[in-house]
Amino acid sequence: MKLCALSVDLDEIPCYHAIHGLSDPQGDSAHAVYARAVPRYRALLDELAVPCTFFVIGRDMKHDVARKAARTLVDAGHELANHTLNHRYEFSRMDDDAIRAEVRGGIEAVSSVQGFAPSGFRAPGYTVNDRVLDVLAELGVFYDSSVFPCPLYWAGKTTHIGLVRARGRRSHSIVDTPAVLASPADPYVPSRPYWRRAPSEGGLIELPIGVTRGARLPYIGTSVMAAGPRRVDLLTAQIAGRPLVNLELHGIDLLDEHDGLGALRPHQHDVRIPLGEKVATLTRVVGDLKARGYTFVTLREAAQAFANEVRG
Repeated sequence: MKLCALSVDLDEIPCYHAIHGLSDPQGDSAHAVYARAVPRYRALLDELAVPCTFFVIGRDMKHDVARKAARTLVDAGHELANHTLNHRYEFSRMDDDAIRAEVRGGIEAVSSVQGFAPSGFRAPGYTVNDRVLDVLAELGVFYDSSVFPCPLYWAGKTTHIGLVRARGRRSHSIVDTPAVLASPADPYVPSRPYWRRAPSEGGLIELPIGVTRGARLPYIGTSVMAAGPRRVDLLTAQIAGRPLVNLELHGIDLLDEHDGLGALRPHQHDVRIPLGEKVATLTRVVGDLKARGYTFVTLREAAQAFANEVRG
């Protein structure tokens, strides 16, 4: 089985300001993801003829621009999934009732747009634990796609939080337990501790964020965009062979500094990459994976395809 699932976390621009300890953005740039990036994704995915899963933050569905944009994704045949109600970076450290409220609130918000409950979930900052996964199972979530077993990402995030603190600001990001680095990189059924395989008759399915074979380099929007259309084939070659290539992107991956993101330019390299180069890179990735025999599916379809295999 050779499947590829593209997914996009629709984190609005205030989320990135929170990561870097910056004040909230003002004006139209605060809604650039839904106002500008979503239409670009919709057009590009239509051109490439591939489906996608979009992870929605529930609170954004209160805004007409975001709600209408999300609805256009549903109408185009894409999947909407749950990215919590408020995208609180400390989500996994909250008490059980607060975790439950964040998950349930996200479910209700997505359901109000697409008419039925979302099948999938992704945690803010990729951080989950046994308590989070227990709540997901309790609320009938079919799959989670939060676990990111990537040493380079873990180390880079830890360093970034320290640098922000050294500059007198506070990042809202938190670091996951290093134990996540030992989790499987291919689809599995979580059990205690949450990253181990365990045969099961049912239950939640984990679809880990993409890492390459061997060194487990990150295969996400940030890394493929940094590689660019001339070098990304080398990165794709290192993940090819996994049964599921789970390429996680963000709305900001189809934005650049000309979309009113000047405040982020000193802090995020990806904002400085021109939009045209980003489009060319993603187009190159999709073409390469298709040429390698991968079939593109939504994450819900991927979870369905792997369900019997991972449940033993």
